Amino acid sequence: MLALLGTAFFMTILDGTSLLTALPAIEHGLHLHGPAIQWTVTAYALAFGGLLLSCGRAADLLGRRRVLIAGMLLRVVASLACGLAPSIQVLVAARVLQGVSAAIIAPAALSMVMNAFPEGTERNKALGIWGGLGGLGATAGLLLGGIITDTLGWQWVFWINVPVGALVLALAPAILCESRDRAGSRSFDIAGALTITSALALLVYVITRMQTSGWANGKTAGLLVAVVVLVWLFILIEKRSAAPLVSFRALRSHMLIGGNLLLLIAGMAVDGMLITLTSFVQQVLGWPAAQFGLVTAMMTVTAVAGALLSQRVVTRLGLRRVAAAGTVLLGCGCLLLTRMPAGGPMSLLPIALCLFGAGMGAVTVCAQIAALTGVTENDSGLAAGFADTSFAIGTALGTAICASVAAARTSAISGPAPLALTAGQHAAFEAAGVFAAIALITALTLLSKRSDRSRTVSADASGNVSARAPSTSP
Repeated sequence: MLALLGTAFFMTILDGTSLLTALPAIEHGLHLHGPAIQWTVTAYALAFGGLLLSCGRAADLLGRRRVLIAGMLLRVVASLACGLAPSIQVLVAARVLQGVSAAIIAPAALSMVMNAFPEGTERNKALGIWGGLGGLGATAGLLLGGIITDTLGWQWVFWINVPVGALVLALAPAILCESRDRAGSRSFDIAGALTITSALALLVYVITRMQTSGWANGKTAGLLVAVVVLVWLFILIEKRSAAPLVSFRALRSHMLIGGNLLLLIAGMAVDGMLITLTSFVQQVLGWPAAQFGLVTAMMTVTAVAGALLSQRVVTRLGLRRVAAAGTVLLGCGCLLLTRMPAGGPMSLLPIALCLFGAGMGAVTVCAQIAALTGVTENDSGLAAGFADTSFAIGTALGTAICASVAAARTSAISGPAPLALTAGQHAAFEAAGVFAAIALITALTLLSKRSDRSRTVSADASGNVSARAPSTSP
């Protein structure tokens, strides 16, 4: 079961990063000019980030296996459409469907893993493997995307999902057990889902357009006000709903809040660094996509190792210590990247990537453990969607901030273009290091010394909170 769900999750992560290395080939193949190609990334992010929370709750109510199969079927169809797209308009529409499918699959799969393993050592092991797959997909996509594009063509970046998706669809009915919230009084909060989906999608859009329109733009400010209004409406709806999408009493746990904040900030550091590194090797070093992918393979290996090691020691040392150590490794990796010269030897790059990868694996696993601690089975899909949303918003925000910092610093340098680009990207690496420092503060202040397994807080549909002793036996 873990292998099957991990495969589905791995493909959703792999698809997001492998596309980055294929963008120039897609632009050439579709004869595009200007910023149109970026909508293939933005459209996916809008659908994915906006729908995660609602899809997580839908999995709780409709059945997690059923929802997962529907999402995988949509992913196969959308991936076929992406590869066959004759124009940018068709490709963007198909990417929206891919984003919707990823938003359906990710929380359903994670909640099924969460419910299959009892809280404590067993779940930590499963989440260690899950985090390792996430790190593998996030970094291996840069390698596989370049190789696939150079050898088979950019269409196969999408078509590779088809056989994998077909395998998952064939095995899911036999391997996965159906599970859902069977409480008859609970229903889907449509008004709350519409408002929070609109707010999250609009927030992702605002973040992505900040790279070109700027942070002080009047339209940007107006859109941010609209986001705040939508969130305010969502809170009002949830407080008055008989079956709220989110029970606010269940959000009082410092572990849950700390875990989601840590996922958000870690996402800022991870994707902020990766997008800057991609720009550095392409614009300054002039490396082809395949060469860059091979170099990042070492980060992939250490990310998996960091995830697996952290789940082994977190029970003895506690979430706070392990998560803090991971954030320090993230910061050290970013600091070393700021020392890379434009034309000199790249001896610091392997060390920086290894440190960063190990930190990424450790932080994401610890943050997920914290974000899922004390969550009841009935709310597991929602909690998984909440965690995935936190990381997705963080990645979009980190990419936008680091790209803006790099552009501002580059334009302020009057020297030769390579030196100006290098200075800009060094500034962006520094920004990613600041995110790592904020993540360290978050881990030290909001995560308890232990995994907080002394009691589990659960909330029913009316918002009442009760305590129960968690299961610790395998």
